[in-house]
Amino acid sequence: MFDLKGKNALVTGSTQGIGFEIAKTLSEYGAKVFINGASSMEKCIVASEKIKNSAPVQANLLKTEDIDNLYSVTGDVDILVLNASIQYKRTWDGYSEGEYDTQMNCNLKSTYRLIKMYSDGMKKRGWGRIVTIGSVNQYNHHPELSIYGVTKAAQKAMVENIALQLAPFGITVNNVAPGAIDTPRNSEALADPEFKERLVGKIPCGYVGLAEDIAPAVLLLCSDEGRYITGAEIKIDGGMSL
Repeated sequence: MFDLKGKNALVTGSTQGIGFEIAKTLSEYGAKVFINGASSMEKCIVASEKIKNSAPVQANLLKTEDIDNLYSVTGDVDILVLNASIQYKRTWDGYSEGEYDTQMNCNLKSTYRLIKMYSDGMKKRGWGRIVTIGSVNQYNHHPELSIYGVTKAAQKAMVENIALQLAPFGITVNNVAPGAIDTPRNSEALADPEFKERLVGKIPCGYVGLAEDIAPAVLLLCSDEGRYITGAEIKIDGGMSL
């Protein structure tokens, strides 16, 4: 079960947090995994050294030339996990034009470009797995994450549309929506005991999740065992969105 031997995978934003755990899990089940980060090749190398059968590849998904170079390094892959994202915490009317564009370009436009770029090879092989990483903020209307939530809601709609069109080629496209997860992005907020207590109070399961709670669902969607799941979303939020 869950045999990924012979498969190549690219996980964007995988130097830490959820992306790192996904990459590590795919590797443990046999896939060769490309570890991607935006800020530096050094961070990619450090992460890759911790994951067997992996290779580092630096690319800032805000830059067209970096996306093109990413494909030139990885070539076609069998599994594409789109985890990289950017979020700014502002009131809905407090975003600058640049902050709005940055979130839209990283969280949505790069998703479109990468799926378009990598799906051609999947079509030729008659097999492919594409998983986008969404967010509970698609649903809970966080007052300081309005634009981030919009990008994730739009990404989910893109998944549903593209899944319908790629299914005849043996390619599945799905979305995984994490809730409150203890990652480096959230470490500062979770270090505040009062904030954490209020947050946990909104989670029916009664605790903040870990990156390890997300990776198994992605593994299922990337395997042959998940072949009949497409255009779907798996919420992993401890019931927070209920």
